[in-house]
Amino acid sequence: MKTKFYTFFLTMLSFLFCSNILIADEKNDDLNKEQLATAEFQTLQIVTSPDLVDLTNEWLVGYRNLNPEQKITLSSQTEASTLNDGILYLFSSNNPELPNENQAWKMVVGHDLIVPVTSINNPNLNEIYKRGFTSEEFARFLTGEINFPAFFDGAENTQVQCYIINNQNVINRVADFTHTEKELVAAKKVNSATDLISQIQQNKNAIGFCTLTEVLNQEKNGFAEQISIIPIDKNKNGRIDSFENIYANPGTLTKGAWIGKYPLELTGSIYALSTVKPTNQTALDFMTYLTIEGQGKIKTSGFSILSSAEKTANIIALATAVDSSAPASKVSISNLGWVLIFVALGVILLIFVFFGFKYSNHELIESENIEMTQAFSENSISAPRGLFYDKTHTWAFMEHDGLVKIGIDDFLKHVVGNITQLKMKVPGEKVRKGEKIVTIIRDGKQLNLYSPVTGFIRQQNESLSSKPSKINDSAFTDNWVYQIEPANWTREVNFMFMIDKYKEWMKDEFARLRDFMANSANSNQLVYQHVVLQDGGELRDNILADLGPEVWEDFQTKFIDTAK
Repeated sequence: MKTKFYTFFLTMLSFLFCSNILIADEKNDDLNKEQLATAEFQTLQIVTSPDLVDLTNEWLVGYRNLNPEQKITLSSQTEASTLNDGILYLFSSNNPELPNENQAWKMVVGHDLIVPVTSINNPNLNEIYKRGFTSEEFARFLTGEINFPAFFDGAENTQVQCYIINNQNVINRVADFTHTEKELVAAKKVNSATDLISQIQQNKNAIGFCTLTEVLNQEKNGFAEQISIIPIDKNKNGRIDSFENIYANPGTLTKGAWIGKYPLELTGSIYALSTVKPTNQTALDFMTYLTIEGQGKIKTSGFSILSSAEKTANIIALATAVDSSAPASKVSISNLGWVLIFVALGVILLIFVFFGFKYSNHELIESENIEMTQAFSENSISAPRGLFYDKTHTWAFMEHDGLVKIGIDDFLKHVVGNITQLKMKVPGEKVRKGEKIVTIIRDGKQLNLYSPVTGFIRQQNESLSSKPSKINDSAFTDNWVYQIEPANWTREVNFMFMIDKYKEWMKDEFARLRDFMANSANSNQLVYQHVVLQDGGELRDNILADLGPEVWEDFQTKFIDTAK
């Protein structure tokens, strides 16, 4: 059964691949010399918002190099509240008059950021770099409730003036980020980035909010003169940790944003808009270019690129019927090939799921070598209420008799996959908070985990000795590791998270994990297959399972040990 399935799978893949080539060849045959000499390509009219004019021009330069015959005109307007038929609009979410989904066809082609800024002459700048500000602290600045002496000893007790670009979308997103009622935002509104930069340069204690592209230098590889980005203390621990330090230049900031290190409320999107789903071949070709080759222009312009899931969704959405009266352009065959490949992969995936489901109904297989390969995100984590969660990726729960059960959190079990062995301490041993308490092993590769509490081990879970993989079960009542008699529970429990704080902390841990994998990918080709940087840093479940011991050692020292 298994052999037949894989034979069918490979046959379908080969058939679809060959079909794609044949379709391209047929189109080439249809375009004879006489047609190429006389064909007039469909024209495309593009209207863009002023903030996207430079980026759109860069897109057009790259696109026209590939398609010199196609005719595209470009103009700009400030609002996209009214759309005209036959025109492709490119607008960012900073435009407050974007039509809703019932009024227009939309496609996301990139992302932008709103950033807090201050002067490089701010006397507290070094301290600001070290600690950053939380969303709640920014809220107090915005409402005029607080000045720098509240954070820094010896700081000038001068009113911190806040400025914000007079754009309703920017104001709304800053209000959402700071959980501030919009009418309570006391920041002074300015009409242009030039005015905001000028005010910040003149007032060394000022704080401003604007889009990242508005405070880039002319080369777009740094920030405007005398302007610095204020770090955001996303995990709210009173300091900017090494993995949060993404503010040195626009490149590191935008990279950090798309792997989850920047507040979601301050990120926006760039949209392609039309009254209806386009059928103009030139429009389809251009949007396919934006989705694939054009992403490089987005990165160098201070915006953030699409994730691989977004790219795939766009390609599938662009697989549409084309006006048959218009001849295909030279790139349409190439782009059609991309579309067909993605569609073919989608069909293959459906076939795979269908046969896999039928197969699973006929044969139930229990094997510790079967791995989950779907995407790994916060939604993958099981975290019951009532437990206390520690930064060592362990959990603790005090029972009625005063003993504390501890176990390993679901995040780490997803990262490692099926555990094949445990090295455990014996009852009677004393452990201190932060000391090694258990070693988890998978096929000889291991990680040391640390105790969330101080006390004496009274019992170990003996069922894990005979079947270590049981620890991967989702039933938290059964997969505990030790029962400990705590020596300092009242104090140490204050350093742990309950469920709501744990969920917030998980977002930062995923950002740290993406960062670790991204850095490892630069030097390890196998790691690169698990997280592709230019595709948005998406992660696989059981991401360490197939990686070598050297990656596990790095994960121990650079991820586990630094969290203690």
